[in-house]
Order: sequence, then C-alpha cells, then structure tokens
Amino acid sequence: MLKFLLLCALVAANRAALPLEEEEDVLVLKKTNFEEALEAHPNILVEFYAPWCGHCKALAPEYAKAAGMLKADGSDIRLAKVDATEETELAQEFGVRGYPTIKFFKGGDKSSPKEYTGEDDDVESEGAKAYIKAAEAVDDVPFGITSDDAIFSKFEVTKDAVVLFKKFDEGRNVYDGEITKEDLLHYIKANQLPLVIEFTEQTAPKIFGGDIKSHILLFVPKASKDFQEKLDQFKKAATGFKGKILFIFIDSDVDDNQRILEFFGLKKEECPALRLITLEDEMTKYKPETPEITAENVVAFCTAFTEGKLKPHLMSQDLPEGWDKNPVKVLVGKNFEEIVFDPKKNVFVEFYAPWCGHCKQLAPIWDQLGEKYKDSPDVVVAKMDSTANEIEAVKVHSFPTLKFFPASEERKIIDYSGERTLEGFTKFLESGGKEGGAPVGDDEDDEVDVSIITVASLDSIDKVSAEMYETNVMVVGVDAGFQNHLQAQDICNHALGPLSWVC
Repeated sequence: MLKFLLLCALVAANRAALPLEEEEDVLVLKKTNFEEALEAHPNILVEFYAPWCGHCKALAPEYAKAAGMLKADGSDIRLAKVDATEETELAQEFGVRGYPTIKFFKGGDKSSPKEYTGEDDDVESEGAKAYIKAAEAVDDVPFGITSDDAIFSKFEVTKDAVVLFKKFDEGRNVYDGEITKEDLLHYIKANQLPLVIEFTEQTAPKIFGGDIKSHILLFVPKASKDFQEKLDQFKKAATGFKGKILFIFIDSDVDDNQRILEFFGLKKEECPALRLITLEDEMTKYKPETPEITAENVVAFCTAFTEGKLKPHLMSQDLPEGWDKNPVKVLVGKNFEEIVFDPKKNVFVEFYAPWCGHCKQLAPIWDQLGEKYKDSPDVVVAKMDSTANEIEAVKVHSFPTLKFFPASEERKIIDYSGERTLEGFTKFLESGGKEGGAPVGDDEDDEVDVSIITVASLDSIDKVSAEMYETNVMVVGVDAGFQNHLQAQDICNHALGPLSWVC
C-alpha cells in the first residue's frame, strides 16, 4: 500500500512539472490547467474564442504576434486562449456571451478579471476610420480613443460614444449622430466655441472659420452696470439655437470695434443693441423690431429669422438738405427707389465709397457729367455712398460701380463698364445705354473687385500683403496697426474702409 501511494505521488509531481501547452507562443488553456496557468503566470490575458468565428480568425495572427513579443521580452504577462465551444464550463464561469471575449487576469485572481471592451477590428470599422479622418482634419482640438472601463465608468459613457470635453458652459457634449467625418467636423465646430463668445482679435478666426454663417450680435459696453444682466439674457436665449446661430457680443466701447458699429449703422450711444447677419455670398443684415434686450425678445427675433419671416434691414442716411440742388444729385436709401425708378427719368448712378481712391479720381469727371446734363428734362446724374446706404435691388461688390436706370416701367438696370471719361459717359447716355458700355483696353482693370478676407492682427500681414499684390482686396483690420502698415506701404489705395466687418 505504501508503494502504491508513493507511486501516485511521483506521477502527480511529474505531471505538475510538465509545461503548459502552447501554440505560436499562446498558452492553450482548459478547465484542467486553468488554475495551474494562473499560478505559473499571475498576469495573463485570455481570449475565449470559437473556431468558426471570423473575427477570431482575423485576430489570431496579431494575437500570436503580441504573445511572441511579450515572451521574447521576458514580460511577466502572457497571452492565452480558450476554445469556449469545448470548455463550456469556463465560458459560463466567466460570462462569455460573444466571440472573441478577452479578459485580463491580474495577480492570479480569477474572481474579477477585467474585460477588454474594444473589438479586434475597432480601428478598422467605418466609424473609427471616419473618426480618425476627422482628427486629421482638425489642428486645434486633440482627439483620443480609449477602451478603459475605468474611464467609461468615471464619465458615465458607453462603448462607441463620442464626447467633446471643454472648459466652459456645460463642460462636455455627447455626440449622438452618425459617425462620419463631415458630421463630426460640423459637430466640433458647432460646439467648440462657448454658447456666447466675445468678438476679439483672438476669437475672430474661429468665429469666421466655422460652419455657422448666421451670427447674432449684442453690442454692449462691458463697463456698463447692466452688462452682466444683458449678457445673461442673451445667453439664456442662445441655448435653443445652438448649431444654427452663433451668439456673439461686442464691447461697443472698444475703439477697434467702432468700424463694426459703423458697418451696422450703429453709434456707441445707441448700445446695447442687437443685429443679426448672414455671411453667405450676399451678406444680409437684420434688425429686431424692439430694442429691449430680454431672453424672450432675442428668442422671438431668432425664431422669426430661422422661419424666414424677417425682412433684411437696409441702412440709410438721412436725406441731406439740398440733396437735389447740385448738378450731381445725392441719393440715400430713403429716396433711392423714388428717384431711380421714375419711369420718366433716365438715371445714371455712381455707387462709391468715401475712402476709395478710384472713386476720388472719378469725382471731377462725374461732376462734369452732372454739369452737362443739369438742365436735361429726362437725364439725372446721381451718386450714393454705398458704405452708409443699402439697396435691396442693387448689390454693390466693387467701387466705383456705375449703373444706368433707363426711363421705363420695367425697372431695368444696365451696368456700365466702359471708359471712365466724359466722352464715354456721354456716348452711353445718348444711346440710352446701348453704346459705350463695353470694356475698352485696360480700363476694365480700374473697377475693383472686392475680396473680403479675415485679418485679426499684424501676424498675418505678410500673407495678406502678398494676396493684395495679386488681387484687389478690401480689408478692415481689427488691429489698427494693420491698416497703418498698408497705408505706409501704399499697397492699395482702396483697401481700407468700413464696408466689411469680417476682419
């Protein structure tokens, strides 16, 4: 009997000494050797697989490669696998419900293994590819991917969630749409700015570089006693229009912001005030019916805009006294239609900007034309400052712009682009707009096509200066030093003026 017991002990000892089975450096585990494996390798990553599973087959070579690297490095972590279709007890014990299921056993403890929540082909999924493409397209927002359960738990998110973390407003935004590059980029641009943002030299690039082209502006002096109250009302209204309208406030006391006020026809003493603008091909401005700044009024204003119920707000100067006493008549928004669409009059109008060098060169010739036709019963020569007056029927993109409104019930408009000489203008008028309107020689280059570009500071001067030499650009810089630089270098005599606020 003693010999029999000794023999059994020797057999058992020999069996325990046998090494665990391996396939391509991956330990092959079963119910019979699982405990033994945990004793030999306290830190072990175990894949529960099914032989027929396509995902498992795709994972196998990478899993084996990782196992070999860990083993070669002498790591205390080993990789193992369990055929869950054969070892059903193990699969049930560790809650295996799909393939592959991967669990990490740490310190030889099998009571609470940590499950790897990512799938082997996560980074190859369409969603992951779209996410990575979006990350490559954005420079100022860091992107990250995690499969850490602790992070999921801490931030109360689930697998495949996309969360934008930020240090303002609600602190984070959870994306719930389709994961495509375009949708993610739109989502980031819509949420990376505060609900209400101040317009400054630093924020200008983000404001104008985003996808949201409808902006509502609160002009308010930050030093006023009711500033915070007005801002709170403005912010309260903003929540319902996120991603549709960008809410911006502008300190109306800042000197560099005065050109923006001018662009909207506002004066400092008229603030606080609201305006809305769309930055599409044609910039369109809107003015609320009531000047009182309350959340209810702002919501009503924005709702009417999104529903297409607002009419554009067109600026107009007051009609100056003696506007019709000189040979060249003065037009403003308030009298424009009455004069130019008079069916008995042929009206030739110069749309100008006070700061435009080409307009200044044209002025004496235009005065001569007015003098020539001052006694004509059916010809009117006129001019309008287009930086202070806006007309729905006429969109001005360059200075000077010359348009002829022939006597007619049809409200016709004929563009003039011929020679800017008294002879050329006379020939054009005498032919009723039929002759002399074609561009001649190099004169067509005198009409300046206006390109609006965003310039926030002197940092961009070299780039913008180069652009100006290649094309005609109109700029109103936030930084006054930028304008001084252009004037000092005489880059273009038509570059400065209050026509556009997108700078």
